[in-house]
Amino acid sequence: MKHLIKLMGLVALSLSATLSAQAKAVDVFACEPEWAALSQEIGGERLKVYTATTAFEDPHHVRARPSHLAAMRRADLVFCSGAGLEDAWLPLLIKKGASKIQPGSMGNLMASDWVAKIEVPKVVDRSLGDIHAAGNPHVHLDPRNLLPISRQLTKRLSLIDPQGSAIYAERQKRFERDWSAQIIKWQSQAAKLENKGVVAHHRSFSYLFNWLGINTAATLEPKPGVSPSGSDLAKAAAALKDKRVVAVVRAPYEPKKPADWAAKSSGKPALVLPYTVGGDPKAADLRSLFDLTITRLLEANR
Repeated sequence: MKHLIKLMGLVALSLSATLSAQAKAVDVFACEPEWAALSQEIGGERLKVYTATTAFEDPHHVRARPSHLAAMRRADLVFCSGAGLEDAWLPLLIKKGASKIQPGSMGNLMASDWVAKIEVPKVVDRSLGDIHAAGNPHVHLDPRNLLPISRQLTKRLSLIDPQGSAIYAERQKRFERDWSAQIIKWQSQAAKLENKGVVAHHRSFSYLFNWLGINTAATLEPKPGVSPSGSDLAKAAAALKDKRVVAVVRAPYEPKKPADWAAKSSGKPALVLPYTVGGDPKAADLRSLFDLTITRLLEANR
C-alpha cells in the first residue's frame, strides 16, 4: 500500500510538472504595437506579450523605463522593427537581457531584416538629418510585408516552444490565408488613390504610399527629424495646391501644428492616420488599422 501511495505521488508530481511546463507562456518583448498584434495572431494564448511603446510615442525617441528592463530580462523573444528605428533605446536594454535574446540569436527578431526596404540612402551623413542607413524602418505599413515576417516569427516561436509548433504553424497558415484575402480587398478599395499625392510630416507612411501608388509630394520636415521652419511650411502648402494632392498626413505622435497650418493655408484636409494598432480607437487590431487608414484616405479624396 505504501508503495502504491508513493507511486501515485510520483505520478502526481510528474503530471504537475508537465502541466506547469505546458502552462509556461513564451515571453515576448514587442517594441511596437504592430509586432505585439502580430505575435498574438500567431501565438495566441501561448504567449505573454509586453508592448514597449504605444501609438502615441515616437518609436525613434523612447526613454527606457524600469518596466522595459524588467520585461527584457524575462523575454524569450525580442520582436522589433529594427533598421535603426529603436537605436536610441533598445540596444541598452538588450545588453541587460539574457544571451538568448542578443543580436544574432534565435530570440532576437528584427522585422525589417526579412523584407525589402525602401529609401535606402546612398550617402549617410548626420548633416542630412536622422536618416537610417539600412533604409526606411516603418515596414509594417505595407501589409504584404507582414506575410514573410509572420513566417519568420512562426519559425522562431516553434524553436523556442517546440510543444506549440503545430499550433503556431496552423495559426500562421490561417493568418496568411485571411491576410492575403484582405490585401486583395484593400487594393481594390484603394484603386482610386493610385497616382494621387499627399504631403507627409515625416517618411512614416512611405511603405503604405508605395503599396497604394500614392506620391509623397513633399514632407513638412526639411530633413528627417528636423522641425520645419516657416519657409518649409510654405513650400509644403504650395505642394498641397496641386489638384492631385489630397491631404497633409501625420502620425498620432507627430506634432499637430505644422500639419494644421499647411492644411489651412491650402484648403486641403489634415489627416491623422493611426500609423499602428491603437493609434485610433477604431484601429484596435491589424485589420482595422488598414481598414481605417484606407477609409480616411478615400474620404480625403472625395
